[in-house]
Amino acid sequence: MQALLITLPLFLCTLFGQAQTKCNCCTINHQQFDFWVGDWDVYDTSGKKVGENKIEKLENECIVSENWKGATGASGRSYNYYNVADSTWNQVWISNSGNNLVLKGKAATNKMILKSELIKNEKGDYYNQITWTKNEDDSVTQLWEILNEKGESLSLAFKGFYKSKN
Repeated sequence: MQALLITLPLFLCTLFGQAQTKCNCCTINHQQFDFWVGDWDVYDTSGKKVGENKIEKLENECIVSENWKGATGASGRSYNYYNVADSTWNQVWISNSGNNLVLKGKAATNKMILKSELIKNEKGDYYNQITWTKNEDDSVTQLWEILNEKGESLSLAFKGFYKSKN
């Protein structure tokens, strides 16, 4: 009995210690969007600063969290995560104006490409597609396109350049 009282706490400490140090999201797939992680100033194509974006990893590396603060007072947050079940990246975005956007996609070399489901609209059906590209200087370009049902570009919603604050 005395041996059990000594062995049980040691076993439990070992078990809980292993559970706390294991990182289920420390895989190559979970790291595909890490190039976006950082504290950024964001500029439009004319070079005007349009906001700031802090991107960080949360929940033991399982979430890429976005915290956007626009220069005009707009703000929003997104959670981005790799879904092992279907091998896709997913984003849920919610702004301070109540708008939301749900995207799904995959990584490519130095890129993340996420696209919405088809959005039905009286003016025409469309997709939102956002592509983040890691540039050679470690900055990031974000391209948000509106696509028709065939995947052809209808318009550009946003093109921004992320430059590290550090």
